[in-house]
Amino acid sequence: MSPQSGLAAALLLGMSLAACKPNTPPPAAAVAPVAAAPAIPPGGAGCGPAIARTQAIVDSDVATGNLNEPVGKRFSADLAQAAAACSAGREGEALRLHAAARARYGYP
Repeated sequence: MSPQSGLAAALLLGMSLAACKPNTPPPAAAVAPVAAAPAIPPGGAGCGPAIARTQAIVDSDVATGNLNEPVGKRFSADLAQAAAACSAGREGEALRLHAAARARYGYP
């Protein structure tokens, strides 16, 4: 190998390396925002907090697609009857309506 051919090979190698792009990380994938689930009301005694907690769970399940909207509306209507009885001071009736609604829609 002549000195000129060695120089040419080195020059060719240098040019080919200069043409290489440095390793760059792939662009970050776009992340869709996640809808915040409704907050579950704090605990408490009596019919009001129990009904409110169940309603919050129903709202969350509808929002996440775990419960379809028409069923969620019927469940909410049943819970509204329980809430009305609770507001009227008929706690026993309210708790029975609440329990019946939960059982009807498969919520323990």
